[in-house]
Amino acid sequence: MKRIIAIVRPEKMEAVKDALIAIEVSGMTISQVHGCGNQHGWKEHYRGTEVLLNMVPKVKIEVVVEDGEADAVVDAVMASARTGEVGDGKIFVSPVEEVIRIRTGDRGLSAI
Repeated sequence: MKRIIAIVRPEKMEAVKDALIAIEVSGMTISQVHGCGNQHGWKEHYRGTEVLLNMVPKVKIEVVVEDGEADAVVDAVMASARTGEVGDGKIFVSPVEEVIRIRTGDRGLSAI
């Protein structure tokens, strides 16, 4: 199993969610987050002083899928989240050792 974490622009959340639903991803977790990377934030003026705001709002979308589905998920996120501009986000793929459904005690793929 693979855990895929996508950090994307907030305005791309619905497009990414729809793309994941279209490829029949069974579940996802979506969180509002803040971070910085190559985008480095922006400058604003507050009471005559320049202030650097380097924590940019983003959306984090997490899914766990079978190994064979990971490439399709990555492709769907890239196609739906890409604008071609700095700040489009990142995708992280990592292995998952075990999944357990709390309600039933199911383990592995049946718990996804």
